[in-house]
Amino acid sequence: MLYIHMGAGAGDLDSKANFRCGFTEFIKKNYKNNDVIFAVEANKLNIKKLKKCWKNYPKTKILNLAITGNYLDKKKKTLYYTEQDSPHYQVCSMDINHVKKHYPRSIIKKFSIDAIKINQFFKKYIKKKCINFLSLDLEGVDYEIVMSINFKKYDIKNLSVEHLHLTKIQKIKMIHHLNVNGYSYCGSGYDHNNFDYLFKKKKILFNKILSRVLFIISKKHLKIFNKFLFNK
Repeated sequence: MLYIHMGAGAGDLDSKANFRCGFTEFIKKNYKNNDVIFAVEANKLNIKKLKKCWKNYPKTKILNLAITGNYLDKKKKTLYYTEQDSPHYQVCSMDINHVKKHYPRSIIKKFSIDAIKINQFFKKYIKKKCINFLSLDLEGVDYEIVMSINFKKYDIKNLSVEHLHLTKIQKIKMIHHLNVNGYSYCGSGYDHNNFDYLFKKKKILFNKILSRVLFIISKKHLKIFNKFLFNK
Protein backbone atom coordinates (compact mmCIF):
# COMPACT_ATOMS: atom_id res chain seq x y z
CA MET A 1 0.00 0.00 0.00
CA LEU A 2 1.04 3.59 -0.63
CA TYR A 3 -0.18 6.25 1.79
CA ILE A 4 0.32 9.99 1.25
CA HIS A 5 -0.51 12.51 3.99
CA MET A 6 -0.31 16.10 2.80
CA GLY A 7 -0.52 18.47 5.73
CA ALA A 8 0.72 15.87 8.19
CA GLY A 9 1.24 18.35 11.03
CA ALA A 10 2.84 16.64 14.02
CA GLY A 11 1.15 13.31 13.32
CA ASP A 12 -0.36 11.84 16.47
CA LEU A 13 1.96 13.82 18.74
CA ASP A 14 0.08 17.13 18.82
CA SER A 15 -1.00 17.88 22.39
CA LYS A 16 -3.61 20.44 21.22
CA ALA A 17 -5.31 17.65 19.25
CA ASN A 18 -5.21 15.33 22.28
CA PHE A 19 -2.47 13.35 20.53
CA ARG A 20 -4.83 12.25 17.81
CA CYS A 21 -4.64 12.27 14.02
CA GLY A 22 -7.24 10.21 12.20
CA PHE A 23 -5.20 9.43 9.09
CA THR A 24 -2.09 8.59 11.13
CA GLU A 25 -4.19 6.23 13.23
CA PHE A 26 -5.68 4.67 10.09
CA ILE A 27 -2.24 4.03 8.60
CA LYS A 28 -0.78 2.55 11.78
CA LYS A 29 -3.79 0.29 12.23
CA ASN A 30 -3.55 -1.09 8.68
CA TYR A 31 0.23 -0.94 8.17
CA LYS A 32 2.07 -3.90 6.67
CA ASN A 33 5.82 -4.36 6.29
CA ASN A 34 6.07 -3.39 2.61
CA ASP A 35 3.84 -0.32 2.84
CA VAL A 36 5.25 3.08 1.87
CA ILE A 37 4.26 6.31 3.63
CA PHE A 38 4.81 9.92 2.57
CA ALA A 39 4.27 12.48 5.33
CA VAL A 40 4.40 15.96 3.77
CA GLU A 41 4.44 19.01 6.04
CA ALA A 42 5.18 22.65 5.23
CA ASN A 43 5.96 23.81 8.77
CA LYS A 44 9.55 22.93 9.65
CA LEU A 45 8.70 23.18 13.37
CA ASN A 46 6.68 19.97 13.04
CA ILE A 47 9.30 17.85 11.30
CA LYS A 48 11.02 16.69 14.49
CA LYS A 49 7.70 15.44 15.88
CA LEU A 50 6.84 13.76 12.58
CA LYS A 51 10.13 11.86 12.61
CA LYS A 52 9.35 10.67 16.13
CA CYS A 53 5.79 9.75 15.11
CA TRP A 54 6.99 7.52 12.27
CA LYS A 55 10.30 6.26 13.69
CA ASN A 56 9.09 2.64 13.81
CA TYR A 57 7.92 2.67 10.19
CA PRO A 58 11.08 2.33 8.06
CA LYS A 59 9.55 3.03 4.66
CA THR A 60 8.30 6.46 5.66
CA LYS A 61 9.52 9.52 3.76
CA ILE A 62 9.08 12.81 5.61
CA LEU A 63 9.22 15.86 3.36
CA ASN A 64 9.29 19.51 4.43
CA LEU A 65 7.47 21.01 1.45
CA ALA A 66 4.53 23.25 0.60
CA ILE A 67 2.12 21.68 -1.88
CA THR A 68 0.40 23.97 -4.38
CA GLY A 69 -2.01 23.76 -7.27
CA ASN A 70 -1.19 24.65 -10.86
CA TYR A 71 -0.83 28.34 -10.02
CA LEU A 72 2.70 28.10 -8.53
CA ASP A 73 4.87 30.87 -9.98
CA LYS A 74 7.86 30.61 -7.63
CA LYS A 75 9.84 27.74 -6.14
CA LYS A 76 9.25 29.11 -2.65
CA LYS A 77 6.01 30.06 -0.94
CA THR A 78 5.29 32.25 2.06
CA LEU A 79 3.40 30.61 4.90
CA TYR A 80 1.67 32.47 7.70
CA TYR A 81 1.19 31.54 11.35
CA THR A 82 0.71 32.95 14.82
CA GLU A 83 2.32 32.02 18.12
CA GLN A 84 -1.17 31.71 19.59
CA ASP A 85 -1.48 28.53 17.55
CA SER A 86 1.64 26.94 19.06
CA PRO A 87 3.14 24.45 19.61
CA HIS A 88 2.23 22.80 16.29
CA TYR A 89 0.46 25.58 14.38
CA GLN A 90 -2.54 23.69 13.03
CA VAL A 91 -3.81 26.63 10.96
CA CYS A 92 -0.45 27.59 9.43
CA SER A 93 -1.31 28.37 5.81
CA MET A 94 -0.29 29.95 2.51
CA ASP A 95 -3.48 31.98 2.85
CA ILE A 96 -2.98 34.75 5.43
CA ASN A 97 -6.76 35.23 5.67
CA HIS A 98 -7.11 31.63 6.80
CA VAL A 99 -4.93 32.39 9.83
CA LYS A 100 -6.68 35.71 10.50
CA LYS A 101 -10.05 33.96 10.42
CA HIS A 102 -9.03 31.71 13.31
CA TYR A 103 -6.93 34.29 15.19
CA PRO A 104 -8.31 37.73 14.20
CA ARG A 105 -6.45 39.71 16.87
CA SER A 106 -3.13 37.93 16.78
CA ILE A 107 0.25 38.99 15.41
CA ILE A 108 0.79 37.15 12.13
CA LYS A 109 4.28 35.88 11.39
CA LYS A 110 5.62 34.32 8.21
CA PHE A 111 8.37 32.15 6.76
CA SER A 112 9.39 30.86 3.33
CA ILE A 113 9.46 27.20 2.33
CA ASP A 114 10.27 25.20 -0.79
CA ALA A 115 7.13 24.54 -2.81
CA ILE A 116 6.10 22.06 -5.48
CA LYS A 117 3.01 21.67 -7.62
CA ILE A 118 0.87 18.66 -6.78
CA ASN A 119 1.38 16.91 -10.13
CA GLN A 120 5.12 17.61 -10.05
CA PHE A 121 5.20 16.00 -6.61
CA PHE A 122 3.56 12.86 -7.98
CA LYS A 123 5.91 12.83 -10.98
CA LYS A 124 9.01 13.21 -8.82
CA TYR A 125 8.19 10.95 -5.88
CA ILE A 126 5.41 8.59 -6.96
CA LYS A 127 5.99 8.19 -10.69
CA LYS A 128 3.45 5.66 -12.02
CA LYS A 129 2.63 3.89 -8.77
CA CYS A 130 -0.93 3.45 -7.60
CA ILE A 131 -1.75 5.75 -4.68
CA ASN A 132 -3.97 3.72 -2.39
CA PHE A 133 -4.76 6.49 0.10
CA LEU A 134 -4.30 10.25 -0.22
CA SER A 135 -5.27 12.57 2.63
CA LEU A 136 -5.35 16.34 2.09
CA ASP A 137 -5.38 18.72 5.05
CA LEU A 138 -3.73 21.81 3.62
CA GLU A 139 -5.43 24.58 5.59
CA GLY A 140 -7.27 26.68 3.08
CA VAL A 141 -5.84 25.41 -0.22
CA ASP A 142 -7.43 21.94 -0.40
CA TYR A 143 -9.85 22.99 -3.13
CA GLU A 144 -7.10 24.29 -5.41
CA ILE A 145 -5.12 21.09 -4.93
CA VAL A 146 -8.03 18.76 -5.79
CA MET A 147 -8.92 20.81 -8.85
CA SER A 148 -5.29 20.68 -10.02
CA ILE A 149 -4.70 16.92 -9.73
CA ASN A 150 -4.33 15.08 -13.03
CA PHE A 151 -6.67 12.19 -12.26
CA LYS A 152 -6.21 10.71 -15.73
CA LYS A 153 -2.49 10.30 -15.14
CA TYR A 154 -2.36 9.41 -11.45
CA ASP A 155 -4.31 6.47 -10.06
CA ILE A 156 -5.64 7.52 -6.66
CA LYS A 157 -7.95 4.92 -5.14
CA ASN A 158 -9.11 6.77 -2.01
CA LEU A 159 -9.10 10.54 -1.52
CA SER A 160 -9.86 12.12 1.86
CA VAL A 161 -10.13 15.90 1.69
CA GLU A 162 -10.93 18.40 4.42
CA HIS A 163 -14.21 20.21 3.76
CA LEU A 164 -14.23 22.48 6.80
CA HIS A 165 -12.98 25.58 4.96
CA LEU A 166 -14.68 25.04 1.60
CA THR A 167 -17.33 27.48 0.41
CA LYS A 168 -20.61 26.13 -0.94
CA ILE A 169 -19.53 26.99 -4.49
CA GLN A 170 -16.21 25.20 -4.00
CA LYS A 171 -18.01 22.12 -2.68
CA ILE A 172 -20.31 22.06 -5.72
CA LYS A 173 -17.45 22.42 -8.19
CA MET A 174 -15.15 19.97 -6.41
CA ILE A 175 -17.78 17.24 -6.08
CA HIS A 176 -18.76 17.63 -9.74
CA HIS A 177 -15.10 17.50 -10.75
CA LEU A 178 -14.53 14.30 -8.79
CA ASN A 179 -17.72 12.68 -10.11
CA VAL A 180 -16.68 13.45 -13.69
CA ASN A 181 -13.29 11.85 -13.01
CA GLY A 182 -14.83 8.58 -11.82
CA TYR A 183 -15.08 9.16 -8.07
CA SER A 184 -18.02 8.62 -5.76
CA TYR A 185 -18.68 10.10 -2.34
CA CYS A 186 -18.30 7.37 0.29
CA GLY A 187 -18.88 9.13 3.60
CA SER A 188 -16.61 10.88 6.06
CA GLY A 189 -12.88 10.62 5.49
CA TYR A 190 -10.06 9.72 7.86
CA ASP A 191 -10.03 12.83 10.03
CA HIS A 192 -10.96 11.86 13.59
CA ASN A 193 -13.20 14.93 13.88
CA ASN A 194 -15.10 13.98 10.70
CA PHE A 195 -13.93 17.13 8.93
CA ASP A 196 -13.12 15.20 5.72
CA TYR A 197 -15.09 13.90 2.75
CA LEU A 198 -14.04 10.49 1.41
CA PHE A 199 -14.14 9.81 -2.32
CA LYS A 200 -13.39 6.40 -3.80
CA LYS A 201 -12.43 5.66 -7.38
CA LYS A 202 -15.56 3.76 -8.28
CA LYS A 203 -18.81 4.61 -10.00
CA ILE A 204 -21.75 4.43 -7.60
CA LEU A 205 -24.61 6.21 -9.33
CA PHE A 206 -26.81 6.63 -6.24
CA ASN A 207 -23.93 8.16 -4.27
CA LYS A 208 -23.02 10.48 -7.13
CA ILE A 209 -26.56 11.79 -7.39
CA LEU A 210 -26.95 12.38 -3.65
CA SER A 211 -23.49 13.93 -3.31
CA ARG A 212 -24.78 16.89 -5.32
CA VAL A 213 -26.55 18.12 -2.20
CA LEU A 214 -23.52 17.80 0.09
CA PHE A 215 -22.88 21.53 -0.14
CA ILE A 216 -26.03 22.31 1.87
CA ILE A 217 -25.47 19.67 4.55
CA SER A 218 -23.91 20.95 7.76
CA LYS A 219 -21.37 19.01 9.78
CA LYS A 220 -24.11 18.46 12.36
CA HIS A 221 -26.33 16.67 9.83
CA LEU A 222 -23.58 14.91 7.86
CA LYS A 223 -23.73 11.81 10.07
CA ILE A 224 -27.45 11.49 9.39
CA PHE A 225 -26.85 11.90 5.65
CA ASN A 226 -24.11 9.25 5.69
CA LYS A 227 -26.28 6.87 7.70
CA PHE A 228 -29.06 7.22 5.13
CA LEU A 229 -26.65 6.79 2.23
CA PHE A 230 -24.93 3.67 3.52
CA ASN A 231 -27.90 1.94 5.12
CA LYS A 232 -30.26 2.23 2.19
